[in-house]
Amino acid sequence: MAKVISITNQKGGVGKTTTSINLAASLVKRGKRLLLIDMDPQGNATVGCGVDLDDIQSTIYDVLLAEVSAEEAIVKSECGVDVMSANGDLAGAQVELLNEIGRELRLQKALAPQRDNYDYIFIDCPPALNVLTINALVASDSVLIPMQCEYFALEGLSALISTVRKIRETLNPKLSIEGLLRTMFDKRNSLSGEVSRQLESHFGDKVYDTVVPRNVRLAEAPSYGEPAIEYAPTSKGARAYLQLADEMLKRVNTQHTVTT
Repeated sequence: MAKVISITNQKGGVGKTTTSINLAASLVKRGKRLLLIDMDPQGNATVGCGVDLDDIQSTIYDVLLAEVSAEEAIVKSECGVDVMSANGDLAGAQVELLNEIGRELRLQKALAPQRDNYDYIFIDCPPALNVLTINALVASDSVLIPMQCEYFALEGLSALISTVRKIRETLNPKLSIEGLLRTMFDKRNSLSGEVSRQLESHFGDKVYDTVVPRNVRLAEAPSYGEPAIEYAPTSKGARAYLQLADEMLKRVNTQHTVTT
């Protein structure tokens, strides 16, 4: 059964969508079955996987409104990641679901039949706490948090941890922190190093050893509709996400060994 992971941060511009696309593609390279759900009305994860928005018949918007099944909204990308796409229509879902009973459970119910078809389901969340993000968190087993090592990022992290706690107390008691990923890291910046040490001190082994550096190829890849591992496989950014995939799989194997 798939592990469902929301990739989220209430602060924008931290590499959330970049992580969703590239970690998903890296896990596919390691033989895993991946579904990436684009929950951001901007549709950047959709485009970044090479899916043409003009060719899409159904999106996550239609799924949330119960007009189609999750299976009907899934398309296959050339990089091997299955995608449930998003476009500008998704912004309207927030209003249309506002007075619906059980609106926070729409995604959870829609995904239930698909969980046996994948090893991982990633949800790329919008950079805001709204009905879309809440649907994602309720449907998830855990949360992966990409963040830059800067002062304001710590404040945003505190707010996100508080949100996760509230969701766990009210709607999804199993929700946990999958891990914290340091992104756009510049080792020449002394503040980055200081914030990084604070994260390790407060969150311990929840902080991934892998650090994603600032990398031009990572920034360029979406404009070509490819993950960095396809666009520039030898780049530092692509290698970092492949390393992250290996680290994630190693953690899962270690946890399985301890449990059994």
